[in-house]
Amino acid sequence: MNRNRRKFLRAAAAGGVAYAFGRTPGTVYAQMAGAGGFADYRALVCLFMFGGNDSWNMLVPNTTAEFDTYAASRGGFQGVGAGLAVPRVNLLPINPNASATATYGLHPSMAGIQGLFQSQRCALVTNVGPLVAPTTKAQYTAGSVPLPPQLFSHNDQQDQWHSLRGRTVSKSGWAGRIADLLTAQLPNQQLALNVSLAGQTFFQAGATATPYVMGATGPQTFTGFGTTGINLARRNAFTAVQNASYGTIYERGFASVQKRAVQFADRVSTAIANVPALTTVFPPGSALATQLQTVAKLIAARDQLSMTRQVFFVSTGGFDTHDDLVQDQPTLLGNISAAMTAFYNATLELGVASQVTTFTQSDFGRTLTSNGDGSDHAWGGNQLVVGGAVQGQKIYGTFPQLNINGPDDVGGGRLIPTTSADQYAATLAKWFGVTDAQLPQVAPSIANFATKDLGFLA
Repeated sequence: MNRNRRKFLRAAAAGGVAYAFGRTPGTVYAQMAGAGGFADYRALVCLFMFGGNDSWNMLVPNTTAEFDTYAASRGGFQGVGAGLAVPRVNLLPINPNASATATYGLHPSMAGIQGLFQSQRCALVTNVGPLVAPTTKAQYTAGSVPLPPQLFSHNDQQDQWHSLRGRTVSKSGWAGRIADLLTAQLPNQQLALNVSLAGQTFFQAGATATPYVMGATGPQTFTGFGTTGINLARRNAFTAVQNASYGTIYERGFASVQKRAVQFADRVSTAIANVPALTTVFPPGSALATQLQTVAKLIAARDQLSMTRQVFFVSTGGFDTHDDLVQDQPTLLGNISAAMTAFYNATLELGVASQVTTFTQSDFGRTLTSNGDGSDHAWGGNQLVVGGAVQGQKIYGTFPQLNINGPDDVGGGRLIPTTSADQYAATLAKWFGVTDAQLPQVAPSIANFATKDLGFLA
């Protein structure tokens, strides 16, 4: 690929280009064709924590015996030696509705999530991760069930969460497949169903549907264009270059990308500019909060863009905590809590809290054991789901025994998931409008699990 063209594509993606994964130039417009539609508006917001969130410090058992097991497995108490455990006295208490005996606590930096959980607007899904089929420790040891390949690898397990591909080859992500399925029911949408504010992602790549990629604060508009004088002349000259006839598919594709970049940047920027300013205060200095604030503005502009279904992708990093876990985790989890809480408050302000669901994903959970100053790559972990439709103040799935060499530990404190990423995705997809018959196209391994809907969304 020509170096200048490659450079342009990277810049154009940041500015808001409907372009990804080799789709033909016109496929984004296919999302504006078809028949049918939805009578309501719904949005999913995927918040990906890159690096592998150590979520066994995010959700901690708070009953004496279970906490003592957790503390022993994590090597002691926070601030003492190499221990990773959060002191029991510092945990933020939560009271899950469905639990008669067990009590739990959240990491002390997550007061916002604590409030959302106690007000039934947040649920936790415990020990969830990529699986091909239900897997016991004995089956894992014997190799008698198929497993996702390259377990404990960052890139491979990110792809597993994004695509749910199991052991098959897949060129699409599960949000991309949702867009493929629902295209015909979105006849008037002026923007792609999938929108990323954090770069191109496998999660949103469809077979036919193309995601729209923009920067954290919105599309990067083209400078030097205008309606008068030299700025108008410059824009007309650029338009002439776009509309010229070119001899090769590469030149035609390059011109098409540039044309879409201008059209969509103008359209989205105008829509955002025309909505009233939000009064909800987002945490300053947080890149994640900036992304979520922009998502809130896009949701506010949904009527101008004729949107009824949207999936947004935002992300934050720093969770590869081999070192300095105790020091870094308060900032990492505090950022997640504050940004998600502000975003939920913004959906309340916009009157769409019950129509917007935010959910987390991460590469994998991390080991219960310490590597000296942090934790290593593992498998199952805990995830957050926030929104007005969430059946909150509950923990979904089976919380594992947090003891080394316990029934779910396959070595080194790596826990086998007891809930699959397919079940998690299928629950979200069903709420979004995917039918039961279509669920296997979104979550290919869902037929291997008895429970298709985990029940955390109404």
